[in-house]
Amino acid sequence: MMAAASEAIVRVLSAGLGATLQDAGRHGYLRFGVTAAGPMDALAHATANLAVGNPAGSTALEISVGGIDVTAESGSLRVAVAGGEFALSLHGRPLPPAVALDLEEGAVLKIRAGRNGSWCYLAVAGRLMVPKVLGSHATHTRTGFGGLDGRALVAGDRLGIERSGSPKPSTGAIVAPWLDRPLDTIRVVLGPQHDYFADDQIAAFLAGPWSVSAKRDRMAYFLEGPRLTHARGYNIVSDGIAMGAIQVPGDGCPIVLMADRQSTGGYPKIANIIGPDLGRLAQARPGAAFRFEAVSIAQAVAARREEAALLSRGIVIEPLVRAHFTSEFLLGLNLIDGVVASTPSDDLPTTNTTESHPVEHRT
Repeated sequence: MMAAASEAIVRVLSAGLGATLQDAGRHGYLRFGVTAAGPMDALAHATANLAVGNPAGSTALEISVGGIDVTAESGSLRVAVAGGEFALSLHGRPLPPAVALDLEEGAVLKIRAGRNGSWCYLAVAGRLMVPKVLGSHATHTRTGFGGLDGRALVAGDRLGIERSGSPKPSTGAIVAPWLDRPLDTIRVVLGPQHDYFADDQIAAFLAGPWSVSAKRDRMAYFLEGPRLTHARGYNIVSDGIAMGAIQVPGDGCPIVLMADRQSTGGYPKIANIIGPDLGRLAQARPGAAFRFEAVSIAQAVAARREEAALLSRGIVIEPLVRAHFTSEFLLGLNLIDGVVASTPSDDLPTTNTTESHPVEHRT
């Protein structure tokens, strides 16, 4: 029998730039000029939520390379982190970059930029007790919508959590091979204004190579590579912008519109990144090189279904073993003392075999 739900608090001890609250997004208001916001990497966001038993689109903390430190108040919390290969530590001891754990009252979870990736997600089991704006917690800082007072998280913020009553096991590594996404190729569907570019410019767009510019944020990623020329000018009647739309302004340098994009735009869009590859690009750091590959709408739909099928199988959480650890993790360990603590009160508690759908736990 499930225990009654209770309340606890996530307190932010420190936060770098770009830490916000994000759910699946604020949909249905684009015609009013309100963009969806939501996660930069929806697959990682869903993975973290599912690992603690939340619905995939639940509200989680989105963390940029600026990092964050959090602790629990008024009792322990079940949390999970997934996304880029960030550096995590609990009680000052390192953890794998994708992990589920019990954050005990007073314990400090630190998340810092690691070897790869630009975004990670901290999900907490239960319901975030923050008012919604237009039906969503998604933070859009430019307009002051959603999240916590429409702004990024800062030190001292306290987030109330109505905890779920289901029992959860202890610390374990999240087995999510789908988060290992090399950047080499990004798939796109051409259009809707690819006819504004001659065939040789479409070929140049697909050949690249491209790299992510240092000029990037939640609104847009600017790309560096061959300069494209327009066959029919670079102004169009403004129309709607989807996440992943690639605009080409007058200077010929493509811009990829991301989660906090504007609702409409007046530059020709040569292509749109398919949904399953948006997180792949979002995780890229400046200088990361890649090429575009044109696919059909049918291929894009098939890729989306494949992604959904992976998540529908449930998230596997395994006890911490050396195979889950990066070299950075291992260098931070006291190898004389061992890797896994011998008692539940130690830094790295053992993992039991309790299961709660949709999370699967291996022993």
